[in-house]
Order: sequence, then structure tokens, then C-alpha cells
Amino acid sequence: MSELKFWNTLTRVKEEFQPINKTNVRMYVCGPTVYDYAHIGNARPVIVFDVLYRLLRHVYGADHVTYVRNITDVDDKINARALRDYPDLPLNEAIAKVTQKTADRFHKDAAALGSLEPTHEPRATAHIDGMIKMIQRLIDKGNAYVATGREGREVLFSVASMPDYGKLSNRKLEDQQAGARIAVEDHKRNPADFVLWKESAADEPGWDGAFAEGGETVTIHGRPGWHIECSVMSEHHLGETFDIHGGGLDLIFPHHENEIAQSCCAHGTSKMANLWMHNGFLQVEGKKMSKSDGNFVTIAELLETDKFGGRKWPGEVLRLAMLMTHYREPIDFSVKRLEEAERMLAKWPRIETGTDMPDASIVAALSDDLNTVSAVQALHGLAQAANTDPNKLAVFAASAALLGLSFQVEMMDASIKDDIQASVDQRLELIKAKNWAEADKIRDELLAKGIQLKDGKDPETGERVTTWEVKR
Repeated sequence: MSELKFWNTLTRVKEEFQPINKTNVRMYVCGPTVYDYAHIGNARPVIVFDVLYRLLRHVYGADHVTYVRNITDVDDKINARALRDYPDLPLNEAIAKVTQKTADRFHKDAAALGSLEPTHEPRATAHIDGMIKMIQRLIDKGNAYVATGREGREVLFSVASMPDYGKLSNRKLEDQQAGARIAVEDHKRNPADFVLWKESAADEPGWDGAFAEGGETVTIHGRPGWHIECSVMSEHHLGETFDIHGGGLDLIFPHHENEIAQSCCAHGTSKMANLWMHNGFLQVEGKKMSKSDGNFVTIAELLETDKFGGRKWPGEVLRLAMLMTHYREPIDFSVKRLEEAERMLAKWPRIETGTDMPDASIVAALSDDLNTVSAVQALHGLAQAANTDPNKLAVFAASAALLGLSFQVEMMDASIKDDIQASVDQRLELIKAKNWAEADKIRDELLAKGIQLKDGKDPETGERVTTWEVKR
């Protein structure tokens, strides 16, 4: 068995992975806030941590790994989207419509990207009572306090009460204080203090939270802050301290830093999770993705429209394009990269998923800080060998499955089939027009993608017919 080693954001070194309990390896990854369809940047952690989940299942056994990915379904952005999209409905009904529609789309996108379902997928709204209890525990321990701000009463976490605050992001509290606008947030004891619970206006959703402080109890009809949600949901499913916490690089501060503060202070532990893993940023065609630049693209648009590159892209192409860059490195998501992934896939045998063990080279690459770049290169070599030796197909299939790249002949994406047939039909028209050069060009382009054309004649009409197959 390969030794697992991963880069730990907390310690800033690559270290050997030693689970707390090998019979129950536990991982939590921050999931979507369901106010809008997931964009291509959101796809990266879905794919990255799915590969990690598959690796852990391979090493420790599928029944010995617990993977939790939450859904945030209470958030100010959700409220705003509900008011925008369903102005004639009561807000709670509008919120339910927004979150259900968006969550359903996220699940469809994740499946199209070849990702397994997590073991548990808790929703924030199902854990409100747990949040209120944890907040009260923090108040009792002197880590939180009630204050009145410009928008009503709040319960705030006191960052000064935690000596190690800022350890994950390597930010010193005094540096944060120096740059803060204290006058704007003068109800806070420290400018860096963050919200655990905030009062809701009359037209906003909320729950009654009763908080006792200094012998008095105040009931605040409100809603939780973002960070407390993950602290409570992870504890509920994984315990006070667990093995791996993952997410995007953008979540290190403030989200994950604040999760650590809440969880460690509430439970009296030195760690929330032993290993913190973060995937790198994503840009599109060399630029930061933004709606103003016109390069903001959702997973759904990539799968179902021609917005990006003038065509639809199969989920397996999107997945492979992501895996061709190491998870901690920044990735430039481009049409060129997708075309490169598609050409590679076209050269691989498409077979039913096998039951053999994956090749040791694939396991070794993934065991070294989830090195999918090396794993993909090794898989390509296995594919070439399997193309000439049928006895190697099963190992190739098992290796591909470990990366979430499992293929079946009958499941070749319809959009790929349509594109190939369109090129074949165009070539036949060029041949009829005796434009041999352009016809040959199409044949060569398809061959470069692993598509072999075969010309023949219709036995009844004598007309030229062309069939195609994936070159093996």
C-alpha cells in the first residue's frame, strides 16, 4: 500500500496522512450556497475532493470513509435572489423554490462531472438548534457576546479570546486591527470580531434564538452567520475533531479560520481537523472570471449550451481538463485545454468498468499529494497499452475509475456523436464537390482525435457511405 502524503495548509508542509481511526476516515468539504447555478470554479473542489474520496475508499475500504459536503440554504444572497425571482410569493416560499431548484441543478452537474455522492449532505436549515446551542456554549466560555449594531442585535465571536486566531491563514490579529475601520463597527470589541447570529428584519426569514449572558436572557429572532453553520454540521456528522477539511483557497480566510475558532473554543480542542487541504484558484481564458468581463460560465452552460467555445462539452472532458493541473496550482480554464482533454479521451479505449485493481502507478501518483497530473500521464500510457493488448483493458478501466473517468461504449456523450457525424457528413459533401483537399483535412482532424473513418459503398445504391469508430 502506498503511503499517503498530502500538503497541510495548517502546517505548511507535506506530511504523512495518519487517520484518527482507520475504520472511519472522516472528511468535510464546504459545499455550495444554493442561490445560483454553480460556476466552473465551483466544479474544481467537487472534482478534486471526489478524487480524494475515491482514493481514501480504495486505501481504507468504501465502508470506512465518511465524506460530508454541506449545502448552505440560509444566506443573505439566497434571500435577495428569492425576492428578485419570486416577488409575488411569501419570502419563505420563494426561498424554498430558489434553494430547491439550485440544489437540484448542483446535483445534476456533480453527477455529470463523474462525482460520487457524499456520505452525508446536510443542509444548514436542518441544524439551526445545534447552532444556537454552540453559540450559547461560546457565550458561556467567554468567547462570544451580544451587541447591538446598525442592523440590530448580534451575537459576535471575540477573536481576542482565542490566542491562536489566524494560525491557518498566517494572519496576525494585530495586523488586522491596524487596517480596520473601527468607527464603522464600533459595537464590536475588536474590529475582527465576526457574526455568529444576527437579527432579522420583519420581512426576512429567521428563527428565535435565546441567548443568556450576564444573568440575562435575550431572544433574537434572526439567522446564523455563515461560519457557524459548518462548525455545527461537521461536528454533528464527524465529531469534534476529524481527519480532513477541504475547500477552495478562497475559503482559508475568513471562513475556515473562523470555523476553527468557533469549533476549538466550543469544544476545548486544539484542532478542528488534522489536515486542511485547499484547491487553487481558477481563471477563464487567462482572466479572472467575472460577469462584467463576459467570461462567467456555469457548469450547466458548459454541459448544455454553446456559450463556451461554440459547443457543448461532455462532463468527462470537463473533469479531465481539471485533473490535468495539480489541485494546488492555479488553473487556466480554456477552450484549448478542453480540446486537449477531448483529444486525449478520444484515444482511450471505451469499455465497461472492470473489477480489477488499479495500476500501482496511478495509486502512487494520487498518494503523493493527489498528483493527478502524473496519474493522468500514467493512465494515458495504460490506455495505449490497452489499445493493443485486450488483456490490459480491465486494469485500465479500474485505473480510470479511481480518477472518476469510467467509460462505457454505449454511454459516449450524444454531443460528441453529433459533432463527429456532422464532420462526416460535411466531408461527404466535399467529396461530391471533388474538394479533395478539404475532405482530407476533415479526415485527418478526426484521426488526430482518435476517430477512424471507413469509406465504403451502399450495396443497393452504390453510393459512397462513411462509418466511423474510436481508434484502438
